[in-house]
Amino acid sequence: MNQPLPQPNPQVDQFLLEGCMRCEKGATPACKVHRWTEILEKLRMILLETELIEERKWGVPVYTLGGKNVILLGVFNDSCVISFLKGSLMKDPENLLELPGPNSKEGRILRFTKMEDLKKVELHLPNYIRDAIEIEKSGRKPEVPVRGGMEIPEELSEKFNEHEGLEKAFFALTPGRQRGYLIHFTGAKQAATRLSRIEKCVSKIMNGKGMMD
Repeated sequence: MNQPLPQPNPQVDQFLLEGCMRCEKGATPACKVHRWTEILEKLRMILLETELIEERKWGVPVYTLGGKNVILLGVFNDSCVISFLKGSLMKDPENLLELPGPNSKEGRILRFTKMEDLKKVELHLPNYIRDAIEIEKSGRKPEVPVRGGMEIPEELSEKFNEHEGLEKAFFALTPGRQRGYLIHFTGAKQAATRLSRIEKCVSKIMNGKGMMD
């Protein structure tokens, strides 16, 4: 007997109505989520036909398997994306995947600027999603990038996918500032604490500042 498919998460319904609520434009017509509603709703429909569980983390839709983050939906001013968090391990027979940023190692994205972009890849997208699911089931992990002799924590890599320009801003910092942040982030044993620390530092990183600035 087939297992029932996961159900839509009401918190994602709220995201589509109000946005991520991380800035003053949340719940207003100016929220950038509203620019991409049609594409986001279609991507959501495709993802809800899989075994992934729909959740909302850091304000955005995240699709998980066994509690592990596999895919997230992101919105920027000029595009929206479906982000594969272990995309570096995925097959890309149609040559569709992009690096989220010039220093990205693990994640890969599909970027959409109009509905026609999604229609062009719609037939292939389920295969890419299944590949991401199978990679998560296998337990395989991408090679962890190292910066200044320290590993980039998974939570920071996920934030690079989520926040436009964050990866570029982080790697533009001096090596000492980068190391200071990495020591701070990786000093937390719990993933939730690491995420909280990273989130609190996003604005400083984006402004080119170090931990002590």
